Order: sequence, then C-alpha cells, then structure tokens
Amino acid sequence: MQDLAEGVARFQRDVFPAKAELFARLATHHTPDTLFISCSDARVVPELITGTEPGDLFVIRTAGNLVPAHTPGADGVAASIEYAVAALGVRDIVVCGHSACGAMTALAQGHDLSGAPAVAAWLRHADASQARTAAGDVPALVRQNVLAQLANLATHPSVARALAEHRLTLRGWVYDIGTGRVEELTATGTTAASAVPVAVPVAGDAA
Repeated sequence: MQDLAEGVARFQRDVFPAKAELFARLATHHTPDTLFISCSDARVVPELITGTEPGDLFVIRTAGNLVPAHTPGADGVAASIEYAVAALGVRDIVVCGHSACGAMTALAQGHDLSGAPAVAAWLRHADASQARTAAGDVPALVRQNVLAQLANLATHPSVARALAEHRLTLRGWVYDIGTGRVEELTATGTTAASAVPVAVPVAGDAA
C-alpha cells in the first residue's frame, strides 16, 4: 500500500501538472475512440501497450479477456459494451489476448480448478475456443479464444447494429509479454500480414 500512496503523490506532484490542460478537458468530456477488452492480468496494461492518453480508451478487463455472448439478463460486461457502443460511439473494439495467460494455460493444461469454482464457471465462456484447440497448446488457445470472443461480441445488440451500419470495426490482437510484439489476427486465426507489428496507438484509427 505504501507503494501506491507514493505513486499517487508522484502523480499529483509530477504527472498531473504536466497534463493539466488534458485533465481539465477530460473533466467535462468523455469521448474515447476505442473499447479495449483485455485480460485482468497485471502484466497487460492497455494504455502502455498502445501509447494512449487518459480518455482515449474505454477499457474492460476480465479473466482471460472473456466476453460472454449476449443473454437477456444484465451483467457488468454487457452493460459496459452497450455503453461504449451506444452511448460513447466507439469506432473500434479490440479484444486483446496475451502470451502466458493464466486462464488459457489452466484450460489447455487441464488444471484442477475445483478449489476455484467461480473461476471454473467463468472459464466456461472459453469452451468453444477449447474445443477448436489441441490439448496443451496454450498459444493456439490464446488465439482461438480471441476469435471466439469477437464472435461473442457480435451477438450483443448494440454491437450488431453498429456493425450493420458500418460504424464499428472489431479487431483481435495477441500481445507477447516477453517481446512487446502485438499481432492482429485474421478471421482464420492467422496473423494479418499487414499488421505485424500492429501500428499503435489505436485511438483515432478510422473504422
């Protein structure tokens, strides 16, 4: 906790004054261009990876960067997606998986999750990805999972409408922690040749 308190002090002393004009504008304006859905893993920092400023990304973080398919009931992930698309009008949604993902490793290697029933239930949202991947192949599962979550995104009514009206683009990324490399996946799960590495920042990229 001491580290966090010292970090806040540095922010107030050094960072905030240097960006005072930006924060003054953000105090009354919230207009992110991109919804960025990433894993909750502490090693994955969307703003750092993309070189974006506060206000550029609307971020959802879940274990395994999972996005449940749309259902009639409300949940936090669905509400955040709907708000980003319908209210904020984001033009891009990025689902970003990453190397050495603990969630995907647990599934690929068949870890015993009996002691973490909530985690086990949540990871059922990756069943389709797991069914398409050879057992033990974590990198392949990471990629298949990104593609599956993009498909789940398209089931959300706000996303489906925006896609039909050509107001939104869905993108699948895989971030390699050890190299800093970001790959963009095609619909088949292979790396898009035009996106190796992906140009960043995302904010402002036309849909």
